[in-house]
Amino acid sequence: MFGKRSLDGPTPTPAAPAVAPPPPVARVQAAVGAKPAPAQAAPRPAAPAAPSAARPAAAAPPAVSANPRMMPSAVDDGSGPEYRSEAYYRVKSTIFNALIETIDLTQLAQLDPESARDEIRDIVAEIISIKNVVMSIAEQEALLDDICNDVLGYGPLEPLLARDDIADIMVNGANAVFIEVNGKISKTGIRFRDNGQLMNICQRIVSQVGRRVDESSPICDARLPDGSRVNVIVPPLAIDGPTLTIRKFKKDKLKLSNLVEFGSISPAGAKILQIIGACRCNVLISGGTGSGKTTLLNTLTAFIDPTERVITCEDAAELQLQQPHVVRLETRPPNLEGSGQVTMRDLVKNCLRMRPERIIVGEVRGSESFDLLQAMNTGHDGSMGTLHANTPREALSRLESMITMGGFSLPPKTIREIIVAAVDVVIQAARLRDGSRRITQITEVLGLEGETIITQDLLVYEIQGEDQNGRITGRHKGTGVGRPRFWERARYFGLEKELAQALDETEQA
Repeated sequence: MFGKRSLDGPTPTPAAPAVAPPPPVARVQAAVGAKPAPAQAAPRPAAPAAPSAARPAAAAPPAVSANPRMMPSAVDDGSGPEYRSEAYYRVKSTIFNALIETIDLTQLAQLDPESARDEIRDIVAEIISIKNVVMSIAEQEALLDDICNDVLGYGPLEPLLARDDIADIMVNGANAVFIEVNGKISKTGIRFRDNGQLMNICQRIVSQVGRRVDESSPICDARLPDGSRVNVIVPPLAIDGPTLTIRKFKKDKLKLSNLVEFGSISPAGAKILQIIGACRCNVLISGGTGSGKTTLLNTLTAFIDPTERVITCEDAAELQLQQPHVVRLETRPPNLEGSGQVTMRDLVKNCLRMRPERIIVGEVRGSESFDLLQAMNTGHDGSMGTLHANTPREALSRLESMITMGGFSLPPKTIREIIVAAVDVVIQAARLRDGSRRITQITEVLGLEGETIITQDLLVYEIQGEDQNGRITGRHKGTGVGRPRFWERARYFGLEKELAQALDETEQA
């Protein structure tokens, strides 16, 4: 069906056999240099045929060794499916090259993914038989899956994307693939055939969201269908080949109760966060790279009233809100002519005309911070955003710096007055040295004294030591604040009793 010569023509007569299209088996044999079997032979050949008369130099391919040491084992020995030997890659490359010579990719693209995968598996199985590759059924199935992933999916990344325990996948060129599991980075045995295959997979990923990556546009942010964040940077900016970074999202969306189970926040602290989300406080989530800011933002949005209209603005759409009335906006890079770019500030300014009740900015990193603060001050209570900072006070300083760098010629005191009037709570997330993620501070913004922003902590995380496994131990402890600044807001929503109880529990922890 997928031979490079068309199979759609009329059936030839016996007098003109030269124009007859070869059957699938013959096409495969021709691609690997073997002589076709007689037409009356029903079973598939288990070994290569004699050399073809038309190609005297092409000898029958020798048997290819595929012993368990070089092929992927069906038994889980702890190394995982991502570990492959050099011999395995040689066998795979040989079979893959024969497959490309056999199939017609234009016809393959017209099929649905499942049918295309079945066709590829049939042809690859025939190539394996003709080339006399000695392997078990389990090993052959593993090789078939790998080649199908190369043609139709994300190639060597597929087994990593299928694992739910991996938080990040980092590809530094064709021969270096790293993963992060439980906060620790380790190198895998996975590799790509070459940088060309890696580049093709990068282009396959970014094209799904209408973006491109090449020498003229070497940096690109994109996302996978499950919302996982993708960043690609390619030569000439990446010296050692295309560099691909994937921040994976778990298939099961995390809830605040899950963060309590993981020890990221105490039960009393979780109750305070729930009240903050429900009573429409303006929230900034601060933290370093990989500290869990987006995950925390997702969990807080679960307490937004289902009747509210929420608009999200992101560079690569990754938030997973559960409310029925959500509008998702995404920035757009410039086109080949350098025009058509839509920035984060453009989105934030436009969503103010879309009758939002809450505005959520995936990451505040530039002049859009001023427009977000303006929205928080003009009736869009409950708006949220994340930014990179190591402490709540540093987050407020960074916010001031971003407004200044945006070209707004305002006095520092005026900028701080805007920040104090807009932001109610700063939640600090941190990734500790053992790889665990913790909510280390819940801090509210009180006001301005002179030109200094005054804050107070409601909850802090105290590190107490390490256990026998090297894991950091600690506790979330209240600071004794009896009535926070947003107390009246909580009373307006009928949540003041729950807030008082949660604050009492934090002091007893």
